[in-house]
Amino acid sequence: MNTTMLLEFMYILCGVILLVSGVYSFLDKSNPKRLGSTAFWMIFGFLFIGGPYVNPAVVGGLLLVMGVLSATKSVSLATFTTSSDEFRENQAHKIGNTLFIPAGLIGVVAFAIAQFTSLGGLIGLGIGALVALLVTMLVTKEKLKNIPYDSSRILQQMGPTVILPQLLGSLGSVFAKAGVGTVIASIMGSFVTEGDILAGVIVYCLAMAIFTMIMGNGFAAFAVITAGIGYPFVIVQGGNPAVVGALGLTAGFCGTLLTPMGANFNIVPASILEMKNKNGVILKQVAVAVPLLLIHIVLMYLLAF
Repeated sequence: MNTTMLLEFMYILCGVILLVSGVYSFLDKSNPKRLGSTAFWMIFGFLFIGGPYVNPAVVGGLLLVMGVLSATKSVSLATFTTSSDEFRENQAHKIGNTLFIPAGLIGVVAFAIAQFTSLGGLIGLGIGALVALLVTMLVTKEKLKNIPYDSSRILQQMGPTVILPQLLGSLGSVFAKAGVGTVIASIMGSFVTEGDILAGVIVYCLAMAIFTMIMGNGFAAFAVITAGIGYPFVIVQGGNPAVVGALGLTAGFCGTLLTPMGANFNIVPASILEMKNKNGVILKQVAVAVPLLLIHIVLMYLLAF
């Protein structure tokens, strides 16, 4: 089985889970938004499974339908039966910190596959998730029938925000194609006087954070901002490329802490925690992100030259 087939298999698995969520939504007749919820999860599952084989215009139309369902608040959590507080407390005492082993395995397996095989990180992430699932079943002694049920429950708890990572990833590609990064690089570059190392470092780090806030992805910002600002105004001035690159990328991640575009980190957790303020995670991170960005500027200026 080649890499493409393995990756397609991973997407099909994701699609099956989404379709199962749609089935649970449809069977929940107590849900006043049953039909809207069913349509949302069924369309999402169909796109994961059949996306590469469907006309792009149809895919775009279905995404618009999902957007309308989300905007009109036609998607809601189905009724799921959960275990009692007493049972969960007993299990917590019984399992303890062992429960963190499966979670840690996702990263370990994904890293190992990405580093030591030709499969790549994305397939490694999928395999890591499957390995973590099997270990979870061994640790908790839960039954296999609970897998689709609890997977659907968590998905529906996140709600329509679960689609944001895919949409923002696509938006990042659109921004890159439209040359947004080049425009930002030219604007920020106009504030730097040639030979002013400190100004170059400040503008580079700020541009990385700002463009990451727009893109929701530090990696997408890195290539554009480093080429437009980092190289001519920092590296050419004598900055160590390794130090500049490493600190530039993590300076961008400071912006990730401050934007709803970083959906995986900031919006999805707010939905899972059922926070009243959907930007609550971001507001809590401001006190960390701003000083951290300043520290990046200082470190780059001191260590790269």
